[in-house]
Amino acid sequence: GEAVKYEVDKDSGLIFVDRVLNTSMRYPCNYGFVPHTLCGDGDPVDVLVVMPTPLLPGSVVKCRPIGVLKMTDEAGEDAKIVAVPVGKVTNLYSDIESVRDLPNFITDQIAHFFEHYKDLEKGKWVKLEGWGGPDEAKKEILDSVAAFEAEKDKPLF
Repeated sequence: GEAVKYEVDKDSGLIFVDRVLNTSMRYPCNYGFVPHTLCGDGDPVDVLVVMPTPLLPGSVVKCRPIGVLKMTDEAGEDAKIVAVPVGKVTNLYSDIESVRDLPNFITDQIAHFFEHYKDLEKGKWVKLEGWGGPDEAKKEILDSVAAFEAEKDKPLF
């Protein structure tokens, strides 16, 4: 992870630097989005990909969802899917079925990061609501796919 927040542009599909984080923190994992999904905030579903290697922005990685960090920020609900790469990408996570199977320090770092990464940004805040398992993560993704499919003017992500 880096200290840079990227956003995908809805009109062009290009990835732009949204901002550099004001806190002296870095994303605890690779951070991106699930293509062809649409959340209530108008953005695609956010995803954290747990793996030992940093990825380039815009990389596409086949993953399996293992959980979701439920949270709200100043813009509304803002769930974060946690996923691991499929076995073909790396077999390091073949025994991980749920976010609860990850070492505690990983989930603690993720929660701590999202609880504090906006601390120095005026008017921004975050409230964590807890962890959900793989079924909740899959539901979040499927609901967001349905919202994307129902959108008449589909964004380019």
